[in-house]
Amino acid sequence: MSMIKTLLASAVALGVLGGAHAASASEKRILVNGVNINVDVRGQTEPALVFLHYWGGSSRTWNEVIGHLGNRRTVAIDFRGWGNSDKPETGYRIEDLAKDVTATIADLKLSRYILVGHSMGGKVAQLIASGHPAGLVGLVLVAPSATHGGQVPDERREQMLHAYDTAESVAFARDKILTKRPLSDSLKAQVVEDSLKGSQAAKVAWPNVAIPEDISKEAASISVPTLVIAGEFDKVDPPGVLEKEVVGIIPNAQFEIVHGVGHLSPLEAPEELSTLIKSFAEKH
Repeated sequence: MSMIKTLLASAVALGVLGGAHAASASEKRILVNGVNINVDVRGQTEPALVFLHYWGGSSRTWNEVIGHLGNRRTVAIDFRGWGNSDKPETGYRIEDLAKDVTATIADLKLSRYILVGHSMGGKVAQLIASGHPAGLVGLVLVAPSATHGGQVPDERREQMLHAYDTAESVAFARDKILTKRPLSDSLKAQVVEDSLKGSQAAKVAWPNVAIPEDISKEAASISVPTLVIAGEFDKVDPPGVLEKEVVGIIPNAQFEIVHGVGHLSPLEAPEELSTLIKSFAEKH
């Protein structure tokens, strides 16, 4: 246990430092929709980048990517039920999570911003973008969950419901399903801690409620420039599926593949990912 704590401390240190040019972080809690949402705010250069994490992650999933973005204004959000945000028993539909994000953006008074959503966060980002909010100038979807919905097969759903039960089960999912490239010990520990820290309500809502939601009609109405980024060896949201179910639905979406990585590209390939995001932001 002491070893895990040591590794987690290292992960936190790395997260704060990010990269050589990381802007200093300011963590704050914002009360929206009756829930305190934890956010990590850095930098100044607009448009701001608003980062949304995967099911099992937290705002610090993006630390390594943000560390390569210099003084770019970034806002990394802990969804309700995850990280240091409040953990209510209800409110885990895609629409609920989207409302939390839009209210947080309003509280921060972001005038121009780009949504960057990973996996579950990518599905939330698509729903937000479909509402054509003022100030949104672009959308980056990193291994986003597909829009079409549908019930998760019983066997897979059962596996998902228990994937984050223990440190051992998280480690198995991390090494055998979620990643292709090896992670540092500190990042391995971070994945375990973040997944275990999620509330039970948040863990079960994704496979039971949020994955089955169909937002394909909404996604088809997205009008801002969109970049979809896939991991070459992603077992959760493979490139072929994303090309059909996301790129094929969002008008004029661009598609990039990061080679040699799995589902957790923000941890596996932060520099490559930050380069794609930075290039996209500079165009808009």
